[in-house]
Amino acid sequence: MPHVTVDHAAGGRPVYQVGRKSFIFFRNPRPDAFDPATGERYDDVIVFWVPSPSDKLALVQDPDTPFFTTPHFDGHLSVLVRGSRIGELSLRELTEVVQDAWLSRASATRARQWLSARRLP
Repeated sequence: MPHVTVDHAAGGRPVYQVGRKSFIFFRNPRPDAFDPATGERYDDVIVFWVPSPSDKLALVQDPDTPFFTTPHFDGHLSVLVRGSRIGELSLRELTEVVQDAWLSRASATRARQWLSARRLP
């Protein structure tokens, strides 16, 4: 994606940004995302921004997808996925999630130019 920079958060985890706005980042383990059987905090959670609440709901309400959310992210336009489950997504699905994340955070001008170059609506 154009105009992407990579910053690093605490612990060296990557934060992908467009116009200094994060659109994908790798979270540090937190108490809100954990293995229900062991209580161990997930150490591989990736956050993807989404365009709208309905997009978020569509991704997290299907139990067959690796996407989820936690109460900490209520009202936040993002979904979570464990890195260990990213392989459950097809390349097309992953590409769409990354593109949507970028589009949701890029400036209107950058988004319009990118979509126009690809002849997308």
